[in-house]
Amino acid sequence: MAKHFRVIDTGIRHCREQIAFDQALIETHQAGLIPDTLRFLQFPPSVLVGRHQAISHELNLDACKEAGVGIGRRITGGGALYLDQGQFGWELVFHKNTLGIASLGELAREICEAAAAGLSKLGVDVRYRPRNDLEVDGRKIGGTGGFFDGDTIFYQGTTLVEMDGARMAALLNIPAAKLAKHGQSSGAQRIVTLKELFDGNPPKIGEVQEAMLEGFAERLGISPEWGAISEAEEQATKALFDSEIGTDAFVYEVDDQEHIPGVLTGSHTGQGGIVTAYLRLEGASQDRIREIMMTGDFFVTPPNTVLNLEAALRGVHLADVGEAVESFFAATQPGLLSAAPADFTRAVLNAAGR
Repeated sequence: MAKHFRVIDTGIRHCREQIAFDQALIETHQAGLIPDTLRFLQFPPSVLVGRHQAISHELNLDACKEAGVGIGRRITGGGALYLDQGQFGWELVFHKNTLGIASLGELAREICEAAAAGLSKLGVDVRYRPRNDLEVDGRKIGGTGGFFDGDTIFYQGTTLVEMDGARMAALLNIPAAKLAKHGQSSGAQRIVTLKELFDGNPPKIGEVQEAMLEGFAERLGISPEWGAISEAEEQATKALFDSEIGTDAFVYEVDDQEHIPGVLTGSHTGQGGIVTAYLRLEGASQDRIREIMMTGDFFVTPPNTVLNLEAALRGVHLADVGEAVESFFAATQPGLLSAAPADFTRAVLNAAGR
């Protein structure tokens, strides 16, 4: 029997308000105030960094402020994005038992393949590229990411209908190495839009949404039905925006520490993304972690896992870092999408020159 999903569209809202609505969906779902839900959303010109990214490393902040675009931080991991009315977001919030999939990696594959199947109904061949991209002939037409929060699963993605590639390239600091992996030299080359694929005449966003709903229904075995936004969601969104997600303290809380005196920096790139560690050491031999911060475009659930790992590593000798990291992940059992405990260990040791 198909599982019912309410479908809502929150339209165009400030990027920080949209992200506050993300968290509101999770909290109201956990409280039993809303059913399993599929949401569509759009943004005014905005740049978003992933939950664990160093903001000044990922964004050209001067250019962003000069352009007057919204600047926000997602509650999911992954990389930085430029979004405007030419794209739309989609997301699913549901109980972990609804689809009967326990693994975050398997869940990502199933949802992404459903999204790809839906978009392919428009007449283009969209494929899922692990770990979190939707592509047409090797070019990105959408990105995705998500996590578990208790019994609630939150998974989201974007679909590119049209895009100002030059503006995106001017606002985001896209590493050359990341582009080279895909055989491109610029961020604009890396992406493709429905407008390009349809020779300047893309389907209307409503048509794209309906095609995606068909894909989700067929591949995930769900029954999506349009519904209404609840007052509980709107109230929770406002409270979260005012207290946390809409504040500069939240948006700028993770930043680049590389040029601060006494801070050691090292990175490691694994299957799960880039992990960067910033360290201050102590002790007569400078072999013990005094302070540590980790950033990157990896996905880990729940999001506070990284903060807890940082706390667990303070005071640990460098020789014991690998064991401490393995013990932390064994004890907490967080969800990792392709990343592994060894990726975090390697970043720490690279920063320490070991």
